[in-house]
Amino acid sequence: MKLIKQLFTLLAFVPLAAAASGGAEIRLDKAPVNLSDKASLQRGAKMFVNYCLNCHSASYMRYSRLQDLGLTEDQIKNNLLFTTERVGDTMTAAMKYSDAKVWFGAAPPDLSVIARSRDPDWIYTYLRSFYRDDTRPTGWNNIAFDKVGMPHVMATLQGEQIAHFEKVKDHEGNEHEMFDRFELVKPGSVSQAQYDSMVGDLVNYLAWMAEPAKPKRMQTGLLVLAFLAVFFVIAYYLKKEFWKDVH
Repeated sequence: MKLIKQLFTLLAFVPLAAAASGGAEIRLDKAPVNLSDKASLQRGAKMFVNYCLNCHSASYMRYSRLQDLGLTEDQIKNNLLFTTERVGDTMTAAMKYSDAKVWFGAAPPDLSVIARSRDPDWIYTYLRSFYRDDTRPTGWNNIAFDKVGMPHVMATLQGEQIAHFEKVKDHEGNEHEMFDRFELVKPGSVSQAQYDSMVGDLVNYLAWMAEPAKPKRMQTGLLVLAFLAVFFVIAYYLKKEFWKDVH
């Protein structure tokens, strides 16, 4: 019994320890996820193929599944397939696994379910938080992921920004650097609002790709709840009718 109490005490402090080791938290921006917006999902799929699929695979997703977004097989072939892939193939990265380990120190993760392992709000914030850092091997760092190994692959769109930090003291008097703001030092090919919209489409697609059946599942769930609500009323009056003569 004493051992069980000690175990429960240990488990109670595990989340606190994890939070303490996670570093300073950042404010996450709300991702514009709307799985019913097929135009956004189609734009996001194009962003994914053009900017993510060079390094990251999505090995649990087939190109043919994009037909669920309203794309025809010909549209997929003409706009989303660039080499020898076929519509029925899975989305595999153009970069070789061995090359990725040499160039980045570790192979880029598969993005099939990244929106489930990482919250869409985190991904949306992350993709908009790259800044120039000459101390990093790639020349880039990220507010949401400190010392990130990934370069800013969409820098031509967003441009280059630097991060400003301010020194603050905690309640124990220790001094820390806290992120203050970004400053755009080299404009990209699109405005900041346009870039945010493009990243929003990409994150929307990643959220859909992580669970393509979610919209249908939610629709089915609502139908089941509606049926149960109607059936409850019928069952209630049937119960009253059956038991009205029972005392």
